[in-house]
Amino acid sequence: MMFGFQWGMIDEYLPLFVEGTLMTLKCTVICVIAGTFLGLLLGVGRLAEARHGFWKYFLRFGVRLPVRFYVSFFRGTPLFVQILLIHFALMPTLINPSDGLIISGELAREIRSNYGAFVSAVLAISLNAGAYVSEIFRAGIQSVDQGQGEAARSLGMSYFKTLRKVVLPQAFRRMLPPLGNNAIAIVKDSSLASAIGLAELAYAARTVSGAYARYWEPYLTISAIYWVITLLMSAFVQHLETRYGKGDTRQ
Repeated sequence: MMFGFQWGMIDEYLPLFVEGTLMTLKCTVICVIAGTFLGLLLGVGRLAEARHGFWKYFLRFGVRLPVRFYVSFFRGTPLFVQILLIHFALMPTLINPSDGLIISGELAREIRSNYGAFVSAVLAISLNAGAYVSEIFRAGIQSVDQGQGEAARSLGMSYFKTLRKVVLPQAFRRMLPPLGNNAIAIVKDSSLASAIGLAELAYAARTVSGAYARYWEPYLTISAIYWVITLLMSAFVQHLETRYGKGDTRQ
């Protein structure tokens, strides 16, 4: 029953909830930045094309096709499965004290012991977010009138300079709402990392509920914390929309 809410157990484990909140925020910030940057690269790669010669086929089969496969895989499989796959299958192959492909020896042992769950969670969520953000960038770039890009190219601007100076600034204003929604989704998705032992909010609630065999208090507490975080993020995104959306009014 919800009646008789025991604040004492929350107060006793308050440091654990604080640490869980900080871990959730840390994971969110890193994943939002990494996922947005990756999504930009994938979105641009998805649209890359050339009309003639070697580059036409290279971009089609060497860039666009792998990007489409990547996006299809990470959007078509559950994030929870991706976290488990990366933590229990990929990371032991890449970072292993005996024969890691990237890091081995004592450093690999330390990373696996102290930061293994964090690295796996950040990598999985960032890769997943990159797939969704790539579609946001692709749609945003395509929403800008092609004539503006062609005009910039006729003035001698390179493709990437045109993208940076002309296309992306206009597309960014239109991409703010879905980018904000994606960032909020990352906050909530970080709770899945508790399955691999990451000490974030969901892990803190599970620890407290296991100690007291009570569930209302810890899970309502983290629900309130998640709610506050998402409300603050929504307000920040709305502020950005108001600030940068003034120049995007349509007649």
